[in-house]
Amino acid sequence: MQNEIHPYYQEQDVVPFIQSKGIVVQCWYPLGGRGHTSELLGNETIAEIASAHGVSPAQVILRWDLQRGIVVIPGSGNPDHIRENLDLFGFELTAEEMKKIRSLDRNEKHDWY
Repeated sequence: MQNEIHPYYQEQDVVPFIQSKGIVVQCWYPLGGRGHTSELLGNETIAEIASAHGVSPAQVILRWDLQRGIVVIPGSGNPDHIRENLDLFGFELTAEEMKKIRSLDRNEKHDWY
């Protein structure tokens, strides 16, 4: 099941329900989507977590999704970003960091379909 999911639109009730049915959740706009990416990547909480792990804010967000059991397929035409997006397994977010990102949920959908 594909759905828009990012720290500002987390689908906190929907994702666990879908997963409880044995259905894999895949997110689109994991980095906020067109026109919203820079705001999300510049979020102070995400930046602090990234700094603590020596990774980028994008890596933190993608790792957050993976730790929630959500498949991520970020798009990029930049070879450096593509390599960075693949480098998600050298760190793990703590329960406290996951909680901090969870608190960013604004129920803010960036695309209407």
